[in-house]
Amino acid sequence: MSKKIINASGKRKMAIARATIKEGKPWVKINNVSLDIYEPRMAKLRIQEPLLLAGDVVKKLSISVNVYGGGMTSQADAVRLAIAKALADYNESLRQVFLDYDRQLLVADVRRRESRKPNSHGKARAKRQKSYR
Repeated sequence: MSKKIINASGKRKMAIARATIKEGKPWVKINNVSLDIYEPRMAKLRIQEPLLLAGDVVKKLSISVNVYGGGMTSQADAVRLAIAKALADYNESLRQVFLDYDRQLLVADVRRRESRKPNSHGKARAKRQKSYR
C-alpha cells in the first residue's frame, strides 16, 4: 500500500504557497523551517489555526510548505489556505469544520494590488495637482 500524498496551493496578494501532505512522522515545515521556530509569532498563530481545528488528524501527517512572494502576513495567509485545502482533501469531514470557523481557510481572497496609473506620482489613484495661476 502506497502512502497517500496530497498537494494543494494557496494564494494571497503576491504570495503563493504549495503544501504537500503525506502520512508519516508528524511535523510541519515552511520553507524547510519548523513551525515551532517560525517567526513572527502572529504569522505562526495564523498558520496553526487549521492544524488546531483538524485535531487528531494532524498527529499522523507530515506537512511541507513552500511559499514565495509577498510579505510576511500574505505569506502566512497563503500557507494557512494551502494547509487547510490539503487537509480538507485528505479528510472530507474537515471541510465543513473549516467553513464554519472561517471561510478564508478554503476560499482564496482574490483582491490584488491596484496597478499604478499615468501621472500618479507613486499612487494608484492620486493625480498630480494642477495650478492654473
